[in-house]
Amino acid sequence: MFSSRGDAHHLYLQLKKERHLKENKYLKETADIQKFYETVDSHTLKLIYYRMVKEKNGLGIIPIFATGIPWLLFLFSNKIQDFLFNNGNMLWVIFVFVYLIILTITTVLHFKEKAWAALHIAIIEDILDERSPSNSS
Repeated sequence: MFSSRGDAHHLYLQLKKERHLKENKYLKETADIQKFYETVDSHTLKLIYYRMVKEKNGLGIIPIFATGIPWLLFLFSNKIQDFLFNNGNMLWVIFVFVYLIILTITTVLHFKEKAWAALHIAIIEDILDERSPSNSS
């Protein structure tokens, strides 16, 4: 079912239809991640947490790619125009098509990677919060 409300709403609709929520593949995957992190000692888990934060914030190469390539092409615009538009050549259509495909794929990957990092960070934060001495009252 197509929904313009995003993946979270899509998951909600899928879970709403299922009889056995614990058998949902997305929930199983999340539970497996959580189960693994629960086996890691708190010190190591904090180190993993720091690395995950770094990964989440360090996913900037794709936006740089998305904004940097047009500027690079702008620098060489005369030579590129001569090459792409030479004698009514349709090479520019292929160039634009390939560029837009690469840009779309890398942008989607960027946000998926950022979402996975956020998931891991949330799970680790919950585990560390549960283990903190202030929660054992």
